[in-house]
Parts: sequence; C-alpha cells; structure tokens
Amino acid sequence: MRGRCGEGARTVVLAALVLLLASTRWEGAKARPAAWGHLGAGSSQRARNVVMVMCDAFDGRLTFYPGNQTVILPFINLMKRYGTVFLNAYTNSPICCPSRAAMWSGLFTHLTESWNNFKGLDPNYTTWMDLMQKHGYRTQKYGKLDYTSGHHSVSNRVEAWTRDVDFLLRQEGRPMVNLTGNKTFVRVMEEDWQNTDKAASWIRKEATNFSQPFVLYLGLNLPHPYPSPSTGENFGSSTFLTSPYWLEKVTYEAIKIPKWPPLSDMHPIDYYSSYTKNCTGQFTRKEIRDIRAFYYAMCAETDAMLGEIISALSDTGLLKRTIVIFTADHGELAMEHQQFYKMSMYEASSHVPLLVMGPSIKAHHHLSDVVSLVDIYPTMLDIARIPIPQNLSGYSLIPLLAEMAEDEVSSRRLHPTWVLSEFHGCNANSSTYMLRTDKWKYIAYSDGHSVPPQLFDLSADPDELTNIATTFPEVTHSLDKKLHSIVNYPRISASVHKYNKKQFINWKQSLGQNYSNVIANLRWHQDWLKEPRKYKDAIHRWLQMNTNE
Repeated sequence: MRGRCGEGARTVVLAALVLLLASTRWEGAKARPAAWGHLGAGSSQRARNVVMVMCDAFDGRLTFYPGNQTVILPFINLMKRYGTVFLNAYTNSPICCPSRAAMWSGLFTHLTESWNNFKGLDPNYTTWMDLMQKHGYRTQKYGKLDYTSGHHSVSNRVEAWTRDVDFLLRQEGRPMVNLTGNKTFVRVMEEDWQNTDKAASWIRKEATNFSQPFVLYLGLNLPHPYPSPSTGENFGSSTFLTSPYWLEKVTYEAIKIPKWPPLSDMHPIDYYSSYTKNCTGQFTRKEIRDIRAFYYAMCAETDAMLGEIISALSDTGLLKRTIVIFTADHGELAMEHQQFYKMSMYEASSHVPLLVMGPSIKAHHHLSDVVSLVDIYPTMLDIARIPIPQNLSGYSLIPLLAEMAEDEVSSRRLHPTWVLSEFHGCNANSSTYMLRTDKWKYIAYSDGHSVPPQLFDLSADPDELTNIATTFPEVTHSLDKKLHSIVNYPRISASVHKYNKKQFINWKQSLGQNYSNVIANLRWHQDWLKEPRKYKDAIHRWLQMNTNE
C-alpha cells in the first residue's frame, strides 16, 4: 500500500491484513507459554525483529472506548485486535525533547536533566538501539528523533528560561484550523509520508535480506499542530491542518465539547498556561469543535502511516516474526481545559497510546496497569534478551505483554503501581510533578508549598474538573509522601530555577547591544511591544532576586 492510494485500495489492503493476521501463526506460537526466554539475539532460534512507530501529540485515549468512536483508526484497531493495548500509558514529560530523552534513555526527566525542548541527551548517549546493535541487531532510524540537546527555536528557550519572571505574555498564536486540498488529497504531511516511504522501502528492500534480527524506528511529526505565520495575529505552531479526505474519517456529532471553568476559578498554573497559549479569549462552540475535528483528522492520517509499515511487514512475510510497537511522545489538549498543545498533566496531554503486536504478545488484550515511556528501554532489551541495567527508571513490560511460563513471570522485576511525569519547560510557570496510581492522579508544583497541589479521582472524574486535594487530605498527604520518596522535587525545582537563570544570563550577555531588539521580537512580540519597559524591568527584577527564591 502506498501513501497516494485511494479509499478503495486502503479498504482492500486492510481487509487482506485482517485475513492474514487471523490465519497467522506467530513465530514461536507453538510453545508460547515457555518460549519467551529462549528467543533472543544470541539464540539458535530466529530472534524477533522490532518495529517502533512513535508519533507526536497523540491523545492515548483515542485508542480505546469511548475516544475511538470519534475517528476511524483502522490500523490502531488492527493492533488492538491482534495485540495488547495499554489503557494507562503516560509520557514522562509532556513535551517533545524531554519525553523522547526519557524514552531513549530509560531514565526519568530529573535524571536526564532535560528541562526543556533545548536540553536533551548528549548526542553520544547510549540508547537502547545502540545496545541492540552491539548485540547483533541491524538498526535503522527515520524521521523525527528529537532527543538530543541543541534543538528548537531561541524563542522557545527564552520562554522556558523566563517562566519565573513576573509577567504574562502570549507565546503562541490563537489556535486555528486550515482545510487544504480536496477529497483525494491524502499526503497532507508530506515530510512524514516521505519518511514512512523510506521506512517501508527499507523493510522491502533491505530487511528481507538480513540474516540477523533488525530494529526499525520511525518518528512522525503528526498529529502535532503546524506552524502558523511568524508575523501578524497568528504565530507559533497553532494551526490544525488537514484535508477533506481525512476530515471525512471524523464523526462530528461524536465530538465532545469540553467543559471550561471560569477563568477566575482556574488553578494558577492552568491560567498561566491558557494565557501564554493565547486561549483565554472567547471561542465559539463551532471553533472548539472544528479544532478537535481537525486534530482527530490528523490522527487518522497518522494511523494510515502506521498502516504503511504494517503492510510492508505483511507483504514481505516479516510480520509473523516482528513485534510492532506504536506510541507517542505526549498527547494534545485540543481545547480541553481551555488549552491546546501539551505541557500539562491533564489526561489529554499526558496520556499516550501504547500498543504492541507480534509473536508471543497476547492478542485482544487490554491492560489497565499504569506504565510510561521509560519502560520502552528495558522492554526493548528484554525482547533482545540483553541484560537490563539496574539503574534504569523503567521496567520491562514483557511480563505484562507476553505469553510466559508462570515461573518466568514470578522471577521478573515487576512494574510498580505508579508512574511519574515531570514538566519544567515553557507555557507553565512552575515545575510540575505528576504521580499516577490506580485511580488517583496527584500533581505537585514547585517546592510543594508555594503553589497548591491537585488531586483527581479519575474513576469518578475522568475529565479532571474537580480538584479534591483539600477534600481528601489523607490521600493527598500519602501521595505527596510517595512522590517525595521517588524524587526530591523541591530540590529539583530549585535546580531548574538556577539553570534557567544561568542560561538566560549567558544568552543575554552573548547578544550585547542587540539584546533589547532580539528579546522584543520573539514569539511574544505582540504583547511585548505594547509595554517594553515594563517587561524589561520585570526581567531585571528577576535577575536581581536570590536564585533560591
């Protein structure tokens, strides 16, 4: 199947895949319960290949009911039918670079010190793919990686560094939609399609000839919003862009319009985020519905790219011995909580898809265990039967995923009943820490005292509209104590404060006499130019403050 094919061709290919998978005997299936520990790269049996497709900004709730009633996602549904879906998978930091740094390293964000979209891993850091290559795997990467330091715009960096400054400036364009092409226009995000083509071609032309197992990674930009014009009313990346072809995959009447509290009732961090994302103005119900519809259409296009990879594996006969993983670096708020983008611990932003399909993986299996992206690293090593380092933050998901003998499961390092996510970047004026357990989501800020925490019972309040931290003080205290046992978050917040100030001072000094002009013309230029002296003075006062404050 090619990215330019029409609806009829896609339907035929999908039907063929369903029939193929229904009749497929995954390699090793004959002895499934006892087979897992004997199929590594050093085994005499043929080791499993691994293909991982990681997209951007995909709300994980769309992979299961009721979210999946809104948009047609045939290949995600295919993976659900013939594999395992994690119902509670989370990012370890809801922004691109820090999240991907956690995934590639297996370490929490406070350990990688990937505080913002500029600061990631050292380019020479040993990733799980490096270890798999060292142990005999053929490896290939295409598309978006975004886990090393030095990327993203100057404006994005400065906005993160100055989040402690006492001012409010809009940093993004007002979210908007843009319809392009006609009902036959499939390849809207051409860059992603080209990388998908390269990955599919590599499977067909290269991987089929390998005597060793292989691991392939494909990184997609979609369904991340597109850049908006850099001048005028709209700026930043706030455009939800799609074509009529993909929009037809969305059921408009199923789109839920999120409830918004009055701005005066917002949590202080939420208000800052909503304002800097240019979302505190008036939005009609049609605007909100359109933004969400276009976002879902972008998710449908993402699903089709996943389908290209699955089809290539099927066409070459490699699917029966390949584990396929689909996930994302974070979600997308799409106007929930009066915000778009990510940088939030709310479900739309922090909940990611995680689906796994392949030999020895349980089929039609839904797991409610809480897991996170740091678990990818040890899981990849476990697939390859490579010893797992003890210093990792993550845990192998194989005991949850695979058909295994009971004695092998009991001997494993089992996943804890919590996950941790952190955020230290732009569009939120405080370091944020989220602890997710069985039904509770606890969110702490800064030093734990200067900003009130949040507590949500996701079983009773899945939309996270009622903060019950003061209603259930015992639960709040218990979860905060648990959070402290995992990370000394007041100390980490203080470290981020120092880092931000140091980086800003270095940047300011590097500009010399150009500083005033450059800082005035970043993404916040519309607000800054109204009162430049006020904002420069606010930065000056911040620079004079004790760094520990």
